[in-house]
Amino acid sequence: MKISKFISYFFHPINFPIIGALLYFLFVPKHIFKLQEYTILSVIFIGTYLFPIIFLYTIRRFGMIKSYHMTSIEERKFPTLLFIALSYIIGNWLYKLTIVNLLTLLFFGYGLSLIISYILLFLKIKISLHSSAIAGLIGFLIYFSYHYKLNLLIIISIFFILAGLISTARLRLKAHKFSEVFWGFTLGLISQFLAYTIYII
Repeated sequence: MKISKFISYFFHPINFPIIGALLYFLFVPKHIFKLQEYTILSVIFIGTYLFPIIFLYTIRRFGMIKSYHMTSIEERKFPTLLFIALSYIIGNWLYKLTIVNLLTLLFFGYGLSLIISYILLFLKIKISLHSSAIAGLIGFLIYFSYHYKLNLLIIISIFFILAGLISTARLRLKAHKFSEVFWGFTLGLISQFLAYTIYII
């Protein structure tokens, strides 16, 4: 049980946007100035990691959520709206830069999956955001490797294994049913592929 809790906290959904950005700059063949790269990474880190941590800490202190995993449907509604806004604000900013177009899709894909998950909350359906987040990263890496003709098979395989560990941890903690984990993963993957499909049309 302790291992499952550690996995759930260590691989919280807010970690994956910055992980995706780091992997993008690690493998992207197109060169941009280092200062631009560091600026982009800093904005993404502040916007998708530091700010959400401060926000989640604050609303937990005020009793708006009981835990950082937001286990109930009502707890998830307002934070999900915030994460939707952050995804599209950062995605739009990256899009206007015109130098990291493919990285933009990671955030638009995350935004799309969050919008759908938010709608599902009103139907009393709660998907696993842990599964959705890592699936989104896997989807991004798949079309990233395809787009730039890179062999990222080992890295993608590692993240698939990690997705299995995260999903198992969520099930062992009884935070989700199997269907919620399955649909979370499916939604995260499909949202990224939709973002890429729209981009290349």
